[in-house]
Amino acid sequence: MRAPAPAPAPTPAPIRRRPALSLAAAAAMVAVSIGLAPAIGSAQTINLASSNRDKPIEVFADDGIEWQQDNEVLIARGNARAVRSGVDINADVLRAFYKKKQEGGTDLSRLDAAGNVRITSPAETITGETAVYDLEKAILLVQGKKVVYRSGADVLTANRQLEYYEIGQKAVARGDATAVHEGKTVRAATLVALFRKNAKGKSEVYEIQAFKNVAILTDQDTVLANKAIYDVVLGIATLTGNVRITRGQTQLAGDKAEINVNTGISKLLTDPDAVSVPGGTRRKRRVRGLILPSRP
Repeated sequence: MRAPAPAPAPTPAPIRRRPALSLAAAAAMVAVSIGLAPAIGSAQTINLASSNRDKPIEVFADDGIEWQQDNEVLIARGNARAVRSGVDINADVLRAFYKKKQEGGTDLSRLDAAGNVRITSPAETITGETAVYDLEKAILLVQGKKVVYRSGADVLTANRQLEYYEIGQKAVARGDATAVHEGKTVRAATLVALFRKNAKGKSEVYEIQAFKNVAILTDQDTVLANKAIYDVVLGIATLTGNVRITRGQTQLAGDKAEINVNTGISKLLTDPDAVSVPGGTRRKRRVRGLILPSRP
C-alpha cells in the first residue's frame, strides 16, 4: 500500500508594496522631463529645482498614483513621497504638474504638497501644512500655523508662511517669526535668513534681517526696535528705529544700537538724520537712560 502523497506547500501570502513611479520612467507614458534652472552647488541644501536636473524624481504612495492626462498632473495619495538626489518631500498628498514644450515633450513645472508636509535634504529640513514648489523659478512656499526651517543648529519658525529661494539662498519667514542661533533669539513680524556653504560644504545661516516689532533676546538683554540686521558670524546686531535696551532694571532708549551678543557689550547711538523740533529748533535726538538701584 502506497504512502499518501505529501500535501502541497501553502502558497505564500502576496507581499503588498507601496506603489512607486519614477518620473523618468513615467516619461515613457506622459513624457515628463526635468529640464529646469541652471545647477548650483551640491545636494547638501534643498535644491530639487536648481540642481541635478538630469536625474529622475521618484514618487511613492500607499494609496496609489493617479495620472490625469487632461489636467497634466500626477497625483500621489497616502503617505506620499517624492525623492530626487537627496531631497525628500513627504506629505499626505502630492501633485506633480507638467507642461508641454513647443519642441515636444514636457517639463515638470510644479509640485504641490498637502497635509503633514516635510521637506528634507542632508543639511536642511522644512515642515508645515501645505507647500507649493515652483520648479521653474526654484522657489518653495510652505504655509501653516507653525512652519519650521532647520539648518544645522539654527531654527527659523513662523505662524503664516516661509518662502525658500534656492538660487537666492535665503529663507523668508512671515507671521510672528522667530530665529534661534546658539541660545540667541530674534523675533519680528518678518525675518529673512541668508545662508551659504561653509568650508565643509554645508549650508549655514550667516545673516538674519528682521523687520517690524523686532526683539532680540540674549542671556542679559532684551532689545526692541523697528528693524535689525544680525551678523551671525560676528555676533553683532545693528538695530534702528525706536531702540530700547533693557538689562535687569536698567533701560536705555535711542535711535540706533549695536549689540554684541557674544560679549554682552551694547552701544546706544543717535541717528544723524533723526531730529526733534522742540520750539521749532531742529537738533539731534538724545539717547535716554534709566538706571535704577538694585534691591536686595
